[in-house]
Amino acid sequence: MIKGKIAIIGSGFVGSTTAYTLFLSGLINEIVLVDVNRNKAEGDAMDLNHGLPFVSPVKVTAGDYSLIKDCDMVIITAGANQKEGETRIDLLKRNYVIFKSIVDEIVKYCTDDTILMVVSNPVDILTYVTYKLSGFSKRKVFGSGTVLDTARLKYIIGEHTNIDARNVHTYIIGEHGDSEVPTWSLTRLAGLTIEDYCLKCGSCDDINCCKDDFYHETKNAAYEIISKKGATYYAIALAVRRICEAIIGDENSILPLSGVFEGEYGIKDICLSVPTVVNANGASRILELPFSDVEIAALKNSSETLKGYCKELGL
Repeated sequence: MIKGKIAIIGSGFVGSTTAYTLFLSGLINEIVLVDVNRNKAEGDAMDLNHGLPFVSPVKVTAGDYSLIKDCDMVIITAGANQKEGETRIDLLKRNYVIFKSIVDEIVKYCTDDTILMVVSNPVDILTYVTYKLSGFSKRKVFGSGTVLDTARLKYIIGEHTNIDARNVHTYIIGEHGDSEVPTWSLTRLAGLTIEDYCLKCGSCDDINCCKDDFYHETKNAAYEIISKKGATYYAIALAVRRICEAIIGDENSILPLSGVFEGEYGIKDICLSVPTVVNANGASRILELPFSDVEIAALKNSSETLKGYCKELGL
C-alpha cells in the first residue's frame, strides 16, 4: 500500500506538470523532484511550496537521487524531448542511454517494493528497458501506455456524439505510437456498440468513415500539438494522476497500461498496452478480453514492431 512518497525523475514540461497535478490532488504526503538540471528541480519545488497555503499538506523537495529512498513510487519523465516531425521511435537511441543512467541510480536506493512508472517516450520500449535493467517484478514496472491515447479517443467520440467523454467506453491498445490499435469491437456508448448508437445518433452518414477519422485524429494528436506549441504535457500529467489514484486507492481499476507480456494474446517478452487491473501492487493483472481477430492481429503486429527496435538495442 502506498504510504505517500512519490519521486518524479525529470522536471521538464511533463515532470513539472505531473508534480503540479499531484500537488493539487491531495493524494500524497511527499513529492521528490530529481533532474539533471538541479536548479530547475529546486525552482519547481520552491514554486510549488509557495502554494502550500492553498492545498492539502504535502512536502515538496528537490535534490539528488538519495532523496528517492523509501519512495513508494518513482515516476520517470526524463529524457530527450520529441521534436516536431520526429516519431516516438526516433527518440529511442537517445533515451536508452539516459535511462541506463537513471535506472542504475534508482536501484541503488529502491527495492522491488517500489513501483516504477515510465512516462518518457517511446514509453513501451523504455518500460521494457526499465524492467530489464532494474530486475524488479513485472507488476512493479509499467508505463503510462495508452491511457492518454484512450482518453483522446473518448474525447473525440464524445464530441462527435455529444456525449460526456466519461460515458464513452473504449480502449486504444498496443504501442503508444504509430502502430496503436483502436478496439472498436469493445467500444460502447450506453451499452450499445458504436455502430448501433450512431444509427440512433444521426451525427454522420457513414460511421465506418468516421471511425477511420477518429483513429487518425487520435494517433496524430501528439504530432499536431507539438507542431502548435512544442510539447504535450497537460493531458499526460492528468493521465499519470489517474494512474496514481488507482494505485494509492487500491482501486482494482482497469486502465490500458504498458506492461510486460508473458504469453497473453500469444505475445511474450515485450511491453505493450492492454486493459490491466491496477491496484496497490501496481499493474496487478493483464486482462485477456475478446478483441476481434483483426484487433489481435494488429496487436501482435505492434509487438513485432517494438521487438525489432529492442533487438537493435541488444535486448
